[in-house]
Amino acid sequence: MFIDATLFMGMHSEDDAVRTAAKSFFAARLAAGDAGRVFMNWEQVGRCDDLVWGYERKVQDEYYPFMDVLHTDLAIDRVPYDEEDLRRAFTTPALEGLPTHERLLLAQVIGRDGALHTASPRLLGRTDLPVVPLGAGAESAFPAYLEDLYRRSLVLTVDSDTL
Repeated sequence: MFIDATLFMGMHSEDDAVRTAAKSFFAARLAAGDAGRVFMNWEQVGRCDDLVWGYERKVQDEYYPFMDVLHTDLAIDRVPYDEEDLRRAFTTPALEGLPTHERLLLAQVIGRDGALHTASPRLLGRTDLPVVPLGAGAESAFPAYLEDLYRRSLVLTVDSDTL
């Protein structure tokens, strides 16, 4: 199960439906322990940081404690691309026309027979890709120590179009 920056940053979306669904996804993965393990490639981690670094320092200081603790406590395997991912990204017809970062990510997912959990409207609009949309429903809570950090981190909100 792969995740991308749109799903991770979706926890801070201005769109409340995206925010609650993304948060519930991560709360469920955290509660599942090792059984909730997900994969996130290095570039997607960097895309999250790049977005956050665009905010003023005070906002970053409120956001990063949540991100740091979640990245430590959640079973996330952060993985690099390999040479075959690079080849697959530019030879797989279904990936043509996508931005390079999405081609590379999906090539990685395809090469590992995985599925990408995402909040990307562009990817979710495609039926020929191994993508999984967010669920819907009531907002789940993180454990108390993390829920407090999450609430403080909500000074950072992301326009869903930038996801």
